[in-house]
Amino acid sequence: MSADNTDLAGILPPGTAGFVDHIGIAVRDLDEGLALYRDLLGLELERVEEVPQENVKVAFLKLDRTGALGHIELLAPMSDEGAIAGFIARKGPGLHHIAVAAGDITALLDRCREAGLRLIDEEPRTGAGGKKIAFLHPKSTTGVLIEVCSGTGHGEG
Repeated sequence: MSADNTDLAGILPPGTAGFVDHIGIAVRDLDEGLALYRDLLGLELERVEEVPQENVKVAFLKLDRTGALGHIELLAPMSDEGAIAGFIARKGPGLHHIAVAAGDITALLDRCREAGLRLIDEEPRTGAGGKKIAFLHPKSTTGVLIEVCSGTGHGEG
């Protein structure tokens, strides 16, 4: 079962996340990142795509070849502009975010807001693979940038 084809709304309690969807890693150059994660470490490349609204090119590598859920998402800036380019300029390449999949992203954002967490995105927006995404500010999540994403997107019929 793939995270992209899972109807989490029917599985998870409203307003909760069910699993780590992906771990986002900022890289200066996508080919260099793929040389490490795909060619050397042996993770299977699922897809590469451009996300123009974020000015980033991403590669999704499967964490498990047996069909388990979860990916490594390599994020490479397409220019010197955008959030990933800024992140790399400030901190260098490395861990950027952890994404959790939610059955009802709006309900989870409401719960986070009610709990006093700072939201970067007040409403979900479209991210890689057509998934709905929203970020929680690391200042309110123990220093970790958390992406909440829908359990659907790339691969839907």
